[in-house]
Amino acid sequence: MSLKDAALAVRENAHAPYSKFKVGAAIRSASGAVHAGCNVENAAYPEGTCAEAGAIAAMVAAGETELTEVYVVAGSPQPVPPCGGCRQKLAEFGKADVVVTMATVDGTEMHTTIGDLLPGAFGAAHMEEP
Repeated sequence: MSLKDAALAVRENAHAPYSKFKVGAAIRSASGAVHAGCNVENAAYPEGTCAEAGAIAAMVAAGETELTEVYVVAGSPQPVPPCGGCRQKLAEFGKADVVVTMATVDGTEMHTTIGDLLPGAFGAAHMEEP
């Protein structure tokens, strides 16, 4: 299954009763497997989960820790970039040159990279003792 197809399919399962804004994300891991996630809202708004975070959680639950491609789709007039928290999550599991495709359900796509989404990302190297 393509990342686009996986993201579009999982988007339909989003739990978005408050915002009505469904998002689907699919990532390809280093093994080539596709992992998908959708946004899951909660009445206590800060407790919800973004689609990208759900896809990453599915990848890690499957025993993998490196992503090689990302696709995010939403029902919006223009492609929606990942939020700041998800940019950091993507940077945790993907290299700076990993392609991130942002899309609308109508098929408009924009392409960027994790490094362009989060320049100067905080990473494990910052936590090393001198």
